Order: sequence, then structure tokens, then C-alpha cells
Amino acid sequence: MGMESGDAQLPLLHHQASASNQHYTKPPFNWKAPALILAFEFLESIAYAGISLNLVVYLGTVLHGTTASNAANVDTWNGTTFLTPVLGAFLADTYWGKYKTIAISTVFYLIGLLVITASAVIPSLQPAPCNGSSCPPATGFQYFVFFTALYLISVGTGGVKSALLPFGADQYNDSNLEESKKKQSFFSLFFIAINLGVFISGTVVVWIQQNVAWSLGFGISSICLVVATVAFLAGTPVYKVQLPSGSPLKSVVMVFVASFKKRKLEVPADSALLYEGDDADLSNGQSVKLAYTDGFRWLDKAAVVFEEVEEINKDEGGGGGWLQCSVTQVEEVKILLRMLPIWVTSVLYAASLGQTATTFVQQGNAMNTKIGSFSVPAASLNSAEVIFMMIWVVFQDTVVVPIARRYTGNPAGLTQLQRMGVGRLLAVPALAVAAVLETWRLRSVRDGGNLSIVWQLPQFVILACSDVFCGIAQLEFFYSEAPVSMRSLCSAFSFLALSLGYYVNSLVVSIVAVVTTTSNKGWLPADLNDGHLDYYFWLWTGISAINFVVYAAFAKNYTVKRLAVPHSH
Repeated sequence: MGMESGDAQLPLLHHQASASNQHYTKPPFNWKAPALILAFEFLESIAYAGISLNLVVYLGTVLHGTTASNAANVDTWNGTTFLTPVLGAFLADTYWGKYKTIAISTVFYLIGLLVITASAVIPSLQPAPCNGSSCPPATGFQYFVFFTALYLISVGTGGVKSALLPFGADQYNDSNLEESKKKQSFFSLFFIAINLGVFISGTVVVWIQQNVAWSLGFGISSICLVVATVAFLAGTPVYKVQLPSGSPLKSVVMVFVASFKKRKLEVPADSALLYEGDDADLSNGQSVKLAYTDGFRWLDKAAVVFEEVEEINKDEGGGGGWLQCSVTQVEEVKILLRMLPIWVTSVLYAASLGQTATTFVQQGNAMNTKIGSFSVPAASLNSAEVIFMMIWVVFQDTVVVPIARRYTGNPAGLTQLQRMGVGRLLAVPALAVAAVLETWRLRSVRDGGNLSIVWQLPQFVILACSDVFCGIAQLEFFYSEAPVSMRSLCSAFSFLALSLGYYVNSLVVSIVAVVTTTSNKGWLPADLNDGHLDYYFWLWTGISAINFVVYAAFAKNYTVKRLAVPHSH
């Protein structure tokens, strides 16, 4: 109870400190808190990857779904999984706070994992094994149990993804230089924890699922999350917990409402005449104002000084606050509108990366997975991609950045927009290589042979490089470009892009399956040897190329946000 009382006072004390220009001192740093959070992320990453990496294989080999339906189901589930963090971020920022969001989310997460494990153990929850070429499909009830559990996992991991990283960052005091340095290390360690978990799951857990028992593989995922949850809850006394400060969505809506209500007013030629507001009007609570920028002038009407607010209040029964907005509030909305086209291209980029979880795995399963006497699960190449990503990170920091710094004069070497552009561009050759490989594989099968799964490595290497350039820069872009009050919201844009990317994948697969099966077996039949997965990869090569061109046009004309001089009393 004592801790809850202290936590409840935290936001209030922080606000008072800002108002009086005094420093609010957080409790002393405790290394146990971030250590527990990093351990949680590592174990959660193993648990999640243990389900997601091999899901398309389980749907095909155990539940006996078709190639097209399996790919569509995986894309839809992945889309939902990366959509739920947006809801989680809203709940964490507005109602529950980060700690409570994590705790509640793990309940859904655990139930989903335990039910999926049970479905792999109990014979009545899965169809009978194949008898020769006859494979009885799963019943409606069997699908219902499996997918209910699967979407419970989506809800659980969404809450964790939205709150765990910022909750870990909250454990550090930015006003303390030493803690600020430790905080930078925390972000790096968090990234390592994610990828190390994926690597272990993609090698050990995936192999166990396909060579020992699916139930044991799913059971390992369940055990990892149980251990992670127990450790996380046990560390409750050492966490610094902050209550939510409210959602910035109200400020966004307010600007649109005010600009519409004042649509008949003229915007002054001198932007200095617009309403600046005082520190109490700032939604970010940081006493930092954004500089006025040109563009979207219809929104500037929201900041036109409107002295008749009180009379409007009397006539309309209140709501004057929805008539007068500050320049900073308007600029925050402008930032969102400028980021929108960049974000749209990230949706199609996410869709191209989504091939690694579906069609790349299906292609690998159709190849010779034997390396000597060892059988390599196709999904484990996603773990190989993690290794390539680590290598590319070192290469980028030690080779690419110094060379780029020498030619551009930019301390960072390449800007965030340039790095995102390189990543989008590299998706094109990655998918082209996959298409060429599939054409080669089909020719080899017709000649009575089959290619080794090792030949898939080049497309994974190129996509790993693409992800290093674009993935990290994209997270930085949506965070750094966003105003302080909207950083959680804008960071969630990355998850939303991944979500919609998977939905786009699912839509494209469904359309291709319908259009190409009118007169033959189509591009994506149950037996890929009878289809043309290479055509599908060429389709995505074209989509990725167009997406890069569109992105380059928007990035070239993008206006980076400008900060006004910090307000002083």
C-alpha cells in the first residue's frame, strides 16, 4: 500500500516541479529493475518466436490446411499481433499505466500459450495423421480452439510490446548523466535480448517441434513465459512506476475541431500573431514549444486568437477549450500529417519483409532440407537472418557510417530518411533473388533433383541488411520526429505498419489464389512443384520497386520538424 501511495503522487510531484523550475528527483537507480525487464523480454521473445516462426508449418503438417490458406492465416494473425500494441499503448498512456498493462497482458498471453500446448497434446484437438496422400483436414472445433488460443497470444504480446520497453526506460533518471549513459546501454541490450530470443527459438525450439514433438516445443514457450512472469512480478518492489498522464489524442482532435469551427476566420500573414499559449497549455509538459512552419495553413485557423471564447461558451454550453489552440498544438498535428506518407510506404515495406514468415518458409520446405545427416527446419533460417543482422550492424557501424560521414559531413553518416531508403531499396533485390531461386528449383525438380535449402541464404542475407538499415532508422524516425507528447503514439505507428503489412500480404495471397486458379492449379497450390511461387516473388519485387520510388519522392520533399526556443519565465 505504501508503494501505491508513493506512485500515485509521482505524476503530481513531477508537474509541480516543472511549474516551479525545480528538479524532481527520482528514487536511486536500482540495477535489478532493468535486469528483470531484460530477462522478461529475452524469455518472452523465445515464447513468441516459438509460436510464430513455425506456425505456417504446423498449420500445414498438423492441421492439414492448404498452402494459400496457411499463408493467409499466418499473415492475418501476424497483422493482428502487431496491431494490438496500438491498443496497448493507448491503455498504458491513458488508463492503466505501463506496469499494469504488462501484468494484465501476461494473463491473456499465458492462457493462450497453455491452450495451444494442450491442443498439441490432446489427440481430439487435432485431426488424424495423413494416411499416404490422404490428409483429413481439421474440424471447425479444432480450428476454433487453436485460433482462439492464437489470438489470446496476440492480445497478450501486444500489451507487452507496447509497454515493456518504455517501462524499462522509466527506470532511469535522464537528469543524471551516469544513468543517462546506462539508459543508452539498456536500449542496446533490449535489442540484443529480442534477437537472441528469436535465434534460440528459431534453432532449438523449431528443431524440437519438427523432430521431437510439437507439444514439447509449445511447452517450452509456455514455460519461458511462466518463468518470465513470475520473475517480473517478484521484482515489483524495485520498479519505479508512473501513473498515466493522459492521452495526446484529445489535443489532436481539438485542433481539427477548432480549425473547423473557425474555418471562416482569416489567418494573419504574421505567424507571430497566432496564439502561442503559456506553459500550462503545452500538451507535452516540457516547457518546449514548436516553431511555426508553412503548410497545412487551414489548420492554423485553430491558433487564430479568438477573444469571443467566453461568449461561445455561454451560447454552446462550454467547450471554449476546443476553440483556442496554441501554435505548438497545431504543429504537433502537422507533424503527424507530414509523417503519414512516409508511414504508408512502411506498410508495403513491412509486407515485403513478411515473406520470411510465410512464402520463404514454404519455399524452404519444398527444397532439400538435409545438410549431411542433419535435417534443417525451413523456419530456422529466420534465426540465420538474426545472425546476419548482427553482422550487418557491426559492418554498418565500422564501415558504412565512417565512409558516409566522410562524404556527407553528417556525424551520423546517413540521415534517418536515407537509411530508410536504403532498406526499402534492398528489399527489391532480395525478392528478385527469391524469384530466381524458385525458378531454378522448379527446373531442378522437373529434371528429377532438388536444390539444397542452403541456396536460400542469399535472400535472407540481403533482407537482413535491409532490416538493419530500415528497421532501426524507422523506429528512430517515428520517435525523434514526434513531439514529446506523442512519442508513444508515433512509436506505435511502426507496429501498426507491421500489422497492416501482414494484412496486405494476406489480401495479396487471397487475390493471387483466386485469380490464378481459374484455369489451372494456380501460383500457390498445396504442392509448390505444381505452381509458380516464382511469379509471386516477381510480383512482390515489382511492388517493392514501386514502393521505393514513391518513398523517395516523399522523402525528398519531407520537412524535418523545427523546435522553437525553449520557453523561459
